[in-house]
Amino acid sequence: MHQEKKLNSEPIYNGKIIKVKKDTVLLENGKETSREVVVHNGAVCIAALDEEDNLLFVRQFRYPYNTELLELPAGKRDGDEDPESCGRRELEEETGYRANRFEKLAVFYPTAAYCTEVIHIFYATDLVRTEQCLDEDEFLTVERIPFSAALEMVLRDEIPDAKTQIAILKLYALRQNNQ
Repeated sequence: MHQEKKLNSEPIYNGKIIKVKKDTVLLENGKETSREVVVHNGAVCIAALDEEDNLLFVRQFRYPYNTELLELPAGKRDGDEDPESCGRRELEEETGYRANRFEKLAVFYPTAAYCTEVIHIFYATDLVRTEQCLDEDEFLTVERIPFSAALEMVLRDEIPDAKTQIAILKLYALRQNNQ
């Protein structure tokens, strides 16, 4: 089994969303090297389907890419917040809907080479309208897109967001397996 042993760790940056550290590690060949690691609490993504088989999307500006993206509702976990609780909270905050059915669809590592972030993807159905409650620095528009159209958009590379792509493809695979 391949592994590396951490010898020491030096904090570099401690921000609101991420921390950055530089670790010195011992490789399996006996040599030392360094690893820069972005520490992130993790996130959730929710594939929420309404009764008409529409996925709920959010359209929002993403600063690092300087563009507006179409994504499934998502958000970061607060501390050690349970992923399902976070998903339920984010779905309601961003879309104004609660889900009576909420199940785990997938877990993935978006950037395994240098980041600790883990994204939990949930499948939400039996939606109940409540009230959208955005953070004061959050601006987004909710859109409904038929599942079949969203799948085609992913296959045509019209949705570049990785968590949204994975969620839609996993949901498609689940539906195929249940037929």
